[in-house]
Amino acid sequence: MARRRVAWANTLAVSDVVGDDLSVIASGPTVPDASTFAEALAVLARRGGERAFPAAVTARLRAGAAGDVAETPGPGDARLARARADVIGPQRGAIEGARLAAEQLGYAVHIVSTPVTGEARVAAGAHIAHVAGVLPTLTRPACVVAAGETTVTVTGQGKGGRNQEFTFAAAQALPALGGSVEAVVASVGTDGIDGPTDAAGAIGDSTTFERARAAGVADPAVYLQDNNTYAFFDRLGDLIRTGPTRTNVGDIQIVLVA
Repeated sequence: MARRRVAWANTLAVSDVVGDDLSVIASGPTVPDASTFAEALAVLARRGGERAFPAAVTARLRAGAAGDVAETPGPGDARLARARADVIGPQRGAIEGARLAAEQLGYAVHIVSTPVTGEARVAAGAHIAHVAGVLPTLTRPACVVAAGETTVTVTGQGKGGRNQEFTFAAAQALPALGGSVEAVVASVGTDGIDGPTDAAGAIGDSTTFERARAAGVADPAVYLQDNNTYAFFDRLGDLIRTGPTRTNVGDIQIVLVA
């Protein structure tokens, strides 16, 4: 099929991408794409090598890197000269909604400007460390709001999602706020779906692991090691289930401090 210039296109995007990069949102079919097949092959190399992926995928990328398949239109490509795209639902829209709701409930709100990214269990500890750093400056009760999108490297056989792993690791880190501080943390996917589960995320607090032990969980860390945080929070009744929202502006993280 011959490649044709776009006569006219106007794209309205709802963003679940950190930074609202239009070339990444839903793969950006109507906007310039600066990425290349060679860059995609480099990602595969960092994530286990080409043998870890379907042969048809690697063959397609190899053909593209060799020039046998054309790259997608990049910046300045005349075929997209009459294509326009705007973000009408930015990722930070969820932050503003949370801020307004928290203020109406009487919380002093602190917004974290840096997106929450990286491996979920690592990002959670760093996030709670940030909260601990700003906590002395906040009026109580305080609500710390952040957003972003973490990742999970799955090595176990369990069931969960990035928001559930984030909440588990964040609950582990809550003592960093101070032994007498009562706090609650939650991480939620705004689409209502966290990983291959029926939960949007989970909620943890200063009593999470005490309650887990009381429920007969001898070693809660095993759940995180096996990527099985869904079972852990389901046992405590601390999963957040909203059902699919049919929209997605990324994940949102909330820390409430009494």
